[in-house]
Amino acid sequence: MFKVILLDDEEAIIEGLKTTVPWKKFKCQVVGTAMNGKDGLKLIHKHKPDIVLTDIKMPYLNGLEMLEELIEEFPRMQIIVLSGYRDFAYAQSAIKLGVLRYLLKPSKMSEIYEALNAAMLKLSGVPQDPCQNIDQEEETEGNFIVSRAIKYIHEHYSEKLTLQQLAEYLYISTWHLCRVLKKSTNMNFVDILNNIRIEYAKKFLKETGLKVYEISHKVGYSDIAYFSKVFRSKTGMSPKQFRERTRSKEPIEIAPFG
Repeated sequence: MFKVILLDDEEAIIEGLKTTVPWKKFKCQVVGTAMNGKDGLKLIHKHKPDIVLTDIKMPYLNGLEMLEELIEEFPRMQIIVLSGYRDFAYAQSAIKLGVLRYLLKPSKMSEIYEALNAAMLKLSGVPQDPCQNIDQEEETEGNFIVSRAIKYIHEHYSEKLTLQQLAEYLYISTWHLCRVLKKSTNMNFVDILNNIRIEYAKKFLKETGLKVYEISHKVGYSDIAYFSKVFRSKTGMSPKQFRERTRSKEPIEIAPFG
């Protein structure tokens, strides 16, 4: 489990983060909280956490200088700033120091989840070379998200699966999910879902005696006419024609993207 410390001078924010974020799903455990910089620094030196979520405008806390000292002393520690200080130059300076994310209050939960996903990725072995190309880092993070998304679709393709449901499972925004799916696969969510569903439909048509309408429902389509339309667009033939032409061939292997 990754150790997490929460620092903020607003008790409501600390309690909100403790109770709202599903820490176990991120393989994290909150080991301490503090409402001022002095106590926060003591906790950090005591627990040596993997992740710190912190404000930078608290009593006994000297903003950027404190961040710089922490990053020098604990280079592996991932720092996520939650700040009400809306100054682009200040945020840019924090990022240059090595802060993982600079989130403005009030922060959306999707933004916090994205930041935690990024922290998990780095702590799990993404190269930390400061000269690493930003595009390469974004691509690695995107691939990480896409692999989890594809696995989830394969596990839930038979359900009424939506983009919103998938984004909530991944703890990212629908906008961010659309962007990484398109960049990594050159397909959108609906294309990927349909491809995977049709691949399973092909497998059931070839290897079972289920009726077409039964297969339609089994792979997530409540409307058999729509299923047949999608099937034809992907294969160039109707489900019945596909079954007749492929019965004697080898079993079908399901590809990751369908």
